Formats: sequence, C-alpha cells, structure tokens
Amino acid sequence: MSIALGLLLIRLVVGLTLAAHGSQKLFGWFGGYGLKSTGSWMASIGLRPGIIIALLAGLAELTGGLLFALGLWMPVAAAIIVLTMIGSIASVHFRHGFWITKNGMEYNLILIAVAVGLALVGPGEYALGR
Repeated sequence: MSIALGLLLIRLVVGLTLAAHGSQKLFGWFGGYGLKSTGSWMASIGLRPGIIIALLAGLAELTGGLLFALGLWMPVAAAIIVLTMIGSIASVHFRHGFWITKNGMEYNLILIAVAVGLALVGPGEYALGR
C-alpha cells in the first residue's frame, strides 16, 4: 500500500508540474508567457520557427505530464518526457552546466530519471494504465 501511494505522489507532483510548464508555454497560465511570446523567445535563441517549436514543446510537456500523472501509457508518457527534456538540455541548458541556479540541466535530468524510473517499475496500483 505505501509503495502504491508513493508512486501516486511521485506521478502527481512530477506529472502535474510538467503539465503546468506546458500550459505556461501554450496558454500563459501560471505566470507563463503564452505561445506567441514563448515562440519569440525560442526564435531569439535560434530555434526556428519559434512558434512551432514552442507549440510542440508545450504540447509535449502538457500531454506527457498529464499521461504521467494519470499513470496512463507510462512508456509513452516517459518517452515524451525524456525526449522533451533531452531537447531542452541540448538547446538551452547544457551550455550552462549542471545547476539550475545558473540555468543548467539539473531539473531536466531529474525529470528524465523519474520518468525512466517509473517506466521501469510501473505506475503503481492507483493508475489508469494498470
């Protein structure tokens, strides 16, 4: 029982946080900038077309995060999260090193580890995809 609750807690916190990041990009919710501004920023760092990249990143974070939180299609959810975070590391965070305080890849690597870990052990009892 405690393992199932632990997995549920991990899935909800990580999945809903990632989904919230996606909704920041897509809709400007939770203090985000929305699609147009996020797209402009992405274009400014060389990711073109910025609005399409922002749309894809936002959709991946939102979809992957919600699937992960629900424990539905865990291998797919984990793959979406891992690929999105690898893209984020490659395009933005790697050159800044490890620590998030310097815009590094710390947060992205934690998300990758959690996504892969739960894909390997499964979503737990309290999951739609059981």
